[in-house]
Amino acid sequence: MKRIIFVFILVVLGDSAPLEAHAFLKAAEPGVGSTIQTSPSEVRIQFTENIEPALSSIQIFDVSGKEVDKRDLHLDRADHALLHVSLPQLGAGTYKVVWRVLSVDAHVTNGSFTFRIVR
Repeated sequence: MKRIIFVFILVVLGDSAPLEAHAFLKAAEPGVGSTIQTSPSEVRIQFTENIEPALSSIQIFDVSGKEVDKRDLHLDRADHALLHVSLPQLGAGTYKVVWRVLSVDAHVTNGSFTFRIVR
């Protein structure tokens, strides 16, 4: 019986530990699904783990599917879980943010969200 309990504990701990190592979206500016009045100068995404910027990406697309970011992704100097990408002046419309990141412990996650600019 003790062996069964021990194996059960190992299985539970083994299954839950890897989940903590993945970098998931924690916060974003502009916010996920937000409506804003003016064009942001950049998109900032905060993740739950430190990121390897050389193997990560954030892309912003307009409704026609054209990439509109400045392709200058960079890691925040003070917070290695925060990525930035610059934007030109954007017009009114809906924009899709697509991200793919590699955390420093080699786990890849990805996702997307939209924000809207109204004037």
